[in-house]
Amino acid sequence: MNNIVGVIFVLVGMFVFAVSVLGLYRFHYTLNRMHTVALADTLGTALVMIGLILLGLDIFHMLKLFLVLLFLWITSPVSSHLISKAEILTNLYLEERMKQK
Repeated sequence: MNNIVGVIFVLVGMFVFAVSVLGLYRFHYTLNRMHTVALADTLGTALVMIGLILLGLDIFHMLKLFLVLLFLWITSPVSSHLISKAEILTNLYLEERMKQK
């Protein structure tokens, strides 16, 4: 039962990553792309890591995967925010781009 739930978590996480790739190519503006990738990065990584934790055989590997998940959950939103802030501060034509579509 534990293996089935773990595989389901991994597959749903991979589906989230696939949908984010489609969103990455669909949107044209940088901040929209950042939003889709940041959400999918956080959710997809969490689902895959939870699935791998459930599939883990050793408590040390499970703990290591949990620490990786915790690190990614802390750093991913911060880095996405900083990249978006840099885009806002350096893009001279931001208002024009936002009015187009």
